[in-house]
Amino acid sequence: MTILAWLIVGIIAGWLAKMVSPGEAPKGVLGDLVIGVVGAIAGGWIFNSFGHPGATGLNVGSIVVAFVGAVVVLWLMRQFVRTRSARPA
Repeated sequence: MTILAWLIVGIIAGWLAKMVSPGEAPKGVLGDLVIGVVGAIAGGWIFNSFGHPGATGLNVGSIVVAFVGAVVVLWLMRQFVRTRSARPA
């Protein structure tokens, strides 16, 4: 995928993931981009583990893969932050 495609897919997937996942998340377009691109990498790894192609370009399939990965990344991030903040100092 080209860098522009990664950026577009990342922004869309990050925004969608933040819309369906309740809770705190990084704010703004940059937050959407980071969550989406990390989600695309995580989603690609998850989908490849099950024998399906990961993010392959600027298409709906890549957005779905990135979205699933972004939801997983947000969930893990919230679990880590919640666990860290719950520990006594």
